[in-house]
Amino acid sequence: MATTELTYSPDILGDDYVAHTFDLGPDPDGEPGGDIAATLVKHVAGPGDPHHAVLWVHGFSDYFFQTAIAEFFAERGYAFYALDLRKSGRSLRDGQSAHYATDFTVYDTELDLALDAIAADHPGLGVVVAAHSTGGLITPLWLDRRRQQGRTAPVVGLVLDSPWFDLQGSAVLREVATPVVKLIGKAVGTRIVPVEAVGVYGQSIHVSEQGEFEFDTTIKPIEGFPVRFGWLRAVRVAHSLLHRGLDVGVPSLVLRSTKSFAPKSYSPEAGRADVVLDTRQIAKWAGALGNRLTVVPIADAKHDVFLSEEPARKAAYAELAGWLAREIEH
Repeated sequence: MATTELTYSPDILGDDYVAHTFDLGPDPDGEPGGDIAATLVKHVAGPGDPHHAVLWVHGFSDYFFQTAIAEFFAERGYAFYALDLRKSGRSLRDGQSAHYATDFTVYDTELDLALDAIAADHPGLGVVVAAHSTGGLITPLWLDRRRQQGRTAPVVGLVLDSPWFDLQGSAVLREVATPVVKLIGKAVGTRIVPVEAVGVYGQSIHVSEQGEFEFDTTIKPIEGFPVRFGWLRAVRVAHSLLHRGLDVGVPSLVLRSTKSFAPKSYSPEAGRADVVLDTRQIAKWAGALGNRLTVVPIADAKHDVFLSEEPARKAAYAELAGWLAREIEH
């Protein structure tokens, strides 16, 4: 049974952050490792009287560690929160398969609880949902379901950082692969998809390799976590729903790199491109979000545009600031 009682404790990011654990009860996918949980992180060094709040949602093989994005929003007068989804980051427990879920609608539970927690701290405050990669697939579907239920509030905007809107590769490959993924995913969901883990993206961002950022490689490995068929089946189901067209009910901003690159090893070019997703797919399907949509390609950006090299990173923050001023803060 999920609980909305809020008990914040010190967070791994230091004095400016605290975290609350949502107990979500037994795992609907029946994995060992005990009950599942989600973790809400709160930035406590923000404005005393915020005018809006932000809820940040990570992607696959990821968790919230991007303190610069929290500080950016705090400086603009936003209360900042981030959610580590079940089996992800701070929420991963021994015996659980990292990020494993066979139905993305289960995330509605912790996403709704996060909104309730923000409302408990800041009654009546509008919330901007910001999400990266797979989080950028999960959150639009969640917001579309909320809109259909007449529950758009308190969300007032959606920011997507390189959202995963389709499977990489050619259309022929997708048509061949998807039925196989769905068949195996339903029969043996935890089987690992046999793909080579090259780790170029992790190398491009971690300070111990070619990047500028520090993160815990036990919950965000340089080479990424294994992809499992049951999870990839859930991704393809979510893609199908997105491709039919949604209405998230609020203004949306989509940020992405101008180019993709699929290297087998790190090179300087890999540090100035999206080496995880195909940016053409993001461009193609962004219109499926509905409502007021702004799409901005960022030159030389990485998969997480806010972890790009400084020129691209500054451009991404400038575009975000401009969009917030036009769509949220007016």
